[in-house]
Formats: sequence, C-alpha cells, structure tokens
Amino acid sequence: MSETTERSPEVAGPAAHGPGRRNGGWALIQRGAALFVRQREATIFIVLVALVLYFGLTTSAFFTNANITNLLSGYAAPIIIIAIGEVLLLICGEIDLSVGFIFTFAPFLMYFLISYYSVPVIPAILISLLFGVAVGWVNGFITVTLRVPSFITTLGTGFILFGLVLTTSHDYPAVVPPSAQGIGKWFGAQTGGFAWSAFIWAAALVLIFHIVLTRTRWGLYTIAVGGNLLGAREAGIKVGWIKYGNFMITGFMGALVGIQIAFYDNTIDPSAGGYQPMFYAVAAAVIGGTAMLGGVGTIIGGFLGALVLATLQDGFLIKGVSANPLNIIFGAAILIAMIANVWLTRLREAGRTL
Repeated sequence: MSETTERSPEVAGPAAHGPGRRNGGWALIQRGAALFVRQREATIFIVLVALVLYFGLTTSAFFTNANITNLLSGYAAPIIIIAIGEVLLLICGEIDLSVGFIFTFAPFLMYFLISYYSVPVIPAILISLLFGVAVGWVNGFITVTLRVPSFITTLGTGFILFGLVLTTSHDYPAVVPPSAQGIGKWFGAQTGGFAWSAFIWAAALVLIFHIVLTRTRWGLYTIAVGGNLLGAREAGIKVGWIKYGNFMITGFMGALVGIQIAFYDNTIDPSAGGYQPMFYAVAAAVIGGTAMLGGVGTIIGGFLGALVLATLQDGFLIKGVSANPLNIIFGAAILIAMIANVWLTRLREAGRTL
C-alpha cells in the first residue's frame, strides 16, 4: 500500500505537466475558434481586419489622425446609423428606399424653420427629426394598413420627398444658419474634438439597438415577425405595431444623418442623400449577415458591414483609385461576403466549425 502511495505522484506528474496539458491548451484554442466561427459576424469581421491591414500597410496616410477621423465620422457614421434602421426593417421582412431622401429633406426643413419662420434652433432640429418619424409612420401606414409592398411604398415616398427638396430649394444648396452652428457641433461638426461627434452618436446608437434587438421583447418580436409572420400573429404579437415602429425608427435615423451631414459639411445640399446612402446601408446590413427575406440579422453585423464599406471607400480614394471603379469593388465585396456567409451558415447547420 505504501509503495502505491509513493509511486502515484510519479505516475501523475507527467500527465499533469506533459502532453495532456498541451492538448488541453490546444483544445481551448479549438473551442475558442469554434465559438468565433459560430458568430454570424465572424466573416465580416475578418474581412474588416484584412482591409484595415492592407490599407494601413500600403498607404502611409491611412493611420493618420485626420484620416481615421474622416473615415469614422465622415464615411462610416452615416452608413452605420441608417443601417441600424434597415437591419430592423429587413429582419421583420420590409425595406425602406426613402430613408436617403428623408436624409436630404430634414436639414432643409431645419433651415426653412430657422431662416424663414424664426423657429429657435433646438425646436427646429427636433421638428426635423420628428419629420423623419412622421414619414416612417406614413410608410408604415401605406405598407401595413393599405397593404402596399414596402419596396413600392418607399420608392414612391422617396420620389415625393426628392421632388419637394428640388422644388423648395430650386436645386440650390444652402448654408447652415449661423445661429445653428453652435449647437451643430454636438451633431458632428468638423472642428476640433467635435469631429468625433458623429461616430460617437453612431456607436451609442449601435449599442442601444443591439440591446433592443437581443435583450427586449421588441427585438424578439421583430425577429419573430420576419421569421414566421403567421406564427407571430397566432402568438398574439401585434405585427402591425412592430412594422410601424421599425419604419419610424428608420425615418428618425435618416433625418438624424441628414442633419449631421449638414453640420459636418456646413452646407445643406439637395444632391446629398438620395439612393446612395440607402444602398450603402442596405449593403452594410446584408454583408453583415442580415437576411433579405427576414428573420435573421444583427446590429453588430450592420455596424461591421458599414465599417467595411467605409474602409473600402476611404482606402481606395487615398490610394488614388477613381471613384468610378468603386461600385465594381462594392458589388464584388457584397457577393464575396454573402457567399462566405451562406457557406458558414451551412457549416453551422451541419454542426461543423471549420
């Protein structure tokens, strides 16, 4: 008995400190890799890291403070904010093509209220933001209550808003009223430390709506409506309210971005907004893992997708690539990311990790 007791540490020693422990560390790495791959945002995160490394190593200006500020606040923030609304709508089975024209109209409304009707700055900004919410309600009413497909509904309201902008502005840009420039720095002015304001807004909204989508009934119901509309109705979910609400959230996001860009550029331009920011936002949502048919998507994925598009846009402009081929690159990026997402989804469904 004593011999066994004395020898047992010698037998246990190599197992505790030898190959077994090394195998345990490798198993931990494998489990971590498997957990990472299971995340819907894994693919787009890898793409983003690769792009940042590529542009950082091939262009000396990429990691400068001025460029990073411009990339995050000038390029990424507008796409991120609009993508939040589009993610919510796509998850519940709808889309908003008018959000870019809410973007265009809201700062003009603010300008007219301040310059022509002597409305104080803060109420004028709030009214302009509420205008975006109101357009979202109209989109919801026509889509949900009148049962017109959201693609057609928002295409029509987008054209109406664009026509109103061109008619009221006579297709001329306007300068942000001097009385508004003080408060404007909090929305994303280009000056001083406030150059980061737009991206701070974007990051805060991403955090808020990530929690909403993953930790609240609103998020659960949004996913349920897009994943199984009939089942959601039978479960007692007020489908119409969910869709109305997400249209209104998207309208608010469009108005907020329009006002931010006006302050960032110190110009209210009728050519700003339109279809481009909307398409970028939808592209960000899709390459971030949001399904066009509804029921699946994440706010974090939309955030990463927006960063990918902004990095592509900023990086190739720094490298001197013409803006014309960028659409080819964006299209290829969307297709590659979607193919990778589909492939990883199939692996997840098969219970594999690599």
